[in-house]
Amino acid sequence: MIGLIIFGVGTGMQVESELGLSPWDVLHQGIARNTPLTIGVAVILVSGLVLLLWIPLRQRLGVGTIANAVTIGIALDATVAVHPTPSALWLRWVVLLAGIVFVAFGSGVYIGVRLGPGPRDGLMTGIAARRWWGRSVSIRAARFGIEATALVVGWFLGGTVGLGTVAFAVLIGPLVQFFLEKLDMGFHETGIIPAPKRL
Repeated sequence: MIGLIIFGVGTGMQVESELGLSPWDVLHQGIARNTPLTIGVAVILVSGLVLLLWIPLRQRLGVGTIANAVTIGIALDATVAVHPTPSALWLRWVVLLAGIVFVAFGSGVYIGVRLGPGPRDGLMTGIAARRWWGRSVSIRAARFGIEATALVVGWFLGGTVGLGTVAFAVLIGPLVQFFLEKLDMGFHETGIIPAPKRL
């Protein structure tokens, strides 16, 4: 739960920087801007819709999966409610980069306890685990396809795409790997990322 809250806080910091969001959060923000929903509620509803896609993919829920679907959205809305948007551009970059680090650290914590992948991670691994028209899809290709779709749809809906989106794409993978190597509990493989080294 601590990891999920930190993840949500980091996402809220990225929203308040107004410099660009991760692909999924571009979609969430786009939905929020075209409905009465807050961005956090959009996160929760999209998580629920993604979990419905787990059914034909035969993915297994964990307690961490359900907690992920709800907690991040709540923490995100709480952060946006209390965190002002900085006026100075340099300070907005500080908030953005700190938010990315928070998301990576939170990811390391919640993935490391091995209580179930997040809804979006499970969708990615579920697609990669099946054969499509006689061909398999790599996790990298599945992730790219899913996130590119979320980004494009979110952009058309008015979500914020910018240099922060690029910064997230470049930094999040190495940072999550770094934190997970320190925090992984190592109970079993999730298939989300390569198993980190034992401490």
